[in-house]
Amino acid sequence: MNRKPIFDAVRVLLGRAFTQAEVNALDHAIDCTQGAVIADPPAAPVATPPPTSTSRALGMAGAKLIKTWEGCGRRLADGTFAAYPDPGSADGKPWTIGWGSTGPEVKQGVVWTQAQCDARFDIDVVRYVREVAAFLGGAATTPNQFDALVSFHYNTGKIAGSTLGRLHKAGDHAAAAAEFAKWIYNDGKPMAGLRNRRAEEARLYATP
Repeated sequence: MNRKPIFDAVRVLLGRAFTQAEVNALDHAIDCTQGAVIADPPAAPVATPPPTSTSRALGMAGAKLIKTWEGCGRRLADGTFAAYPDPGSADGKPWTIGWGSTGPEVKQGVVWTQAQCDARFDIDVVRYVREVAAFLGGAATTPNQFDALVSFHYNTGKIAGSTLGRLHKAGDHAAAAAEFAKWIYNDGKPMAGLRNRRAEEARLYATP
């Protein structure tokens, strides 16, 4: 059974990415409808506290931007996806798969299904959202600014150490927007793809 349409529909209704507990619970529910015998059902999702005025979440514009530039590459004939080396680094590291996912388990020869790529994105993006939100604290930030900053951090991992982040927290949004264009290098070489991605992030950041 192709579960992707179900996960996609529920993700749209939630308006956010899944947690791993929610992925497990939804998988279990689908298995039950198919008559599967599940010896050890996944643990129930941990209750989350009600949102506060400082809660932040990735919007649809941010998720779309990230997936546009982290598009599932190296699609094989059977519809699965193979890990591939970083095309801009001298040593090919980090190896990547799916929606820009990396890690010690992602290496040459690894192949994932579309469902695995989507589930990993939902898990990874939660971490990047939390890191950006923690860095910003109570700094005034519009939804579009937040989405652009999450996309930047998803790609670079440098929100906390960047001049861009510092300027944003200081409230100098015009100067922060200009900083995106400086993050276009990989191994010291300017990359057309990074230049175009940073331009899109800057546009989203500046959109009211």
